[in-house]
Amino acid sequence: MLETLRNAFKIKDIRNRIFYTLVMLVIIRIGSQLPLPGVNAEVIANWFANQGTDALNFFDAITGGSFEQMSVFALNITPYITSSIIMQLLTIAIPKLEEMQKDGEDGRKKIAEITRYVTVALALIQSIAMAIGFGRGGYLDKFDAPHVIMMVTGLTAGSAVLMWIGERITEHGVGNGISIVLVINIISRIPEDLMTLYTQFIANAPNVGNAIIAAAVILAVILVTVVFVIILQDGQRRIPVQYSKKIQGRRQVGGQSTHIPLKVNTAGVIPIIFAQSIMQFPVIIATIMGKGNGTGIGSKILHGLSQSYWCDPENPIYSIGLLVYIVLVIAFAYFYTSITFNPLEVANNMKRQGGFIPGIRPGKPTSDYLTKILNYIVFIGAVGLMIVAVIPIFFNGVFSANVSFGGTSIIIIVGVVIETLKQIESQMLVRYYKGFLND
Repeated sequence: MLETLRNAFKIKDIRNRIFYTLVMLVIIRIGSQLPLPGVNAEVIANWFANQGTDALNFFDAITGGSFEQMSVFALNITPYITSSIIMQLLTIAIPKLEEMQKDGEDGRKKIAEITRYVTVALALIQSIAMAIGFGRGGYLDKFDAPHVIMMVTGLTAGSAVLMWIGERITEHGVGNGISIVLVINIISRIPEDLMTLYTQFIANAPNVGNAIIAAAVILAVILVTVVFVIILQDGQRRIPVQYSKKIQGRRQVGGQSTHIPLKVNTAGVIPIIFAQSIMQFPVIIATIMGKGNGTGIGSKILHGLSQSYWCDPENPIYSIGLLVYIVLVIAFAYFYTSITFNPLEVANNMKRQGGFIPGIRPGKPTSDYLTKILNYIVFIGAVGLMIVAVIPIFFNGVFSANVSFGGTSIIIIVGVVIETLKQIESQMLVRYYKGFLND
């Protein structure tokens, strides 16, 4: 990694792209500190601190603290992420969108344009809901039409600006613009979380020995988790493919060998996000309505859906929610993989191009073989995701190590860093070949 960055800075074009990306990231962090007009940020911060809801904590983490501070970037890039997921699902359900996706670069540009419109629409809906909800709760300076319009305009514009910045980073920076915007927000909260761990387990330790043990355990857990995520993200099963030789004119073409790379973590962090969204949605609604703090059966169900109560030795019954969470993650891993990778389509394309897997007949047998292998590695990937996700939940429940970042955040950070480095390496390789050809 360091070698890649060192070589990248030696090339002027890539060096300029890196500096451009850094400038954009500085702009993002400045915007995250700009208060939203007409909003009493201090009152909202106090309300947020009294909630302790996992969904709100995670949302605040991926917005880099912008939501808690209620800045102009409070919605951040989440409307775009939601819009992208919706468009991926609609591409499978709507044939016209599926045709656009297969229509090369022009089709992808049209889908990207639709995604932008959907993003603005989602940001507008979310900002209206937040303005009305906070206004009724007395968190606005004045709950009237001008203040509501001002808040809605500010939040929607902030989300649109971040989407624009992400696309500019993709075009003029190092690539992966939207992902980089998300990662910089998560990283910005890590120092605060590390300070919380230091204060809770090291500074307040009974003696020096316990402090050293606590520091070693914290460091070991973080390092092991990061290494495991790197292995999970890079792991893949390579299916060998052989292409038959053909005679075209007087030349013999084909006959080369290649492979189909099937990633172990095919769905990335999407299954965890889906599972969290489904389980936390009732909790968020109950929190906004001021419910869920009683002792009735409804409150106990909400506690079971909240990660704050999982792995608690004093209330093991709530850990049933963790089992539901595990089942949802595995189910969504298979679901998302099924809509992003079609074994039958891959098998048919191979057959048309004269390709085959050694030992497997072309057509349906190849499709069945790919499905079998895919189901196997998707399960391994889902189990790996669960291990990464459950580690912080376990420590939060058993040791009350309340931090905003967790397994989901680490998966996002490691995945984006690896992908960005690959983008830089590919840009260096393209530039090398261009220079070679020009010479």
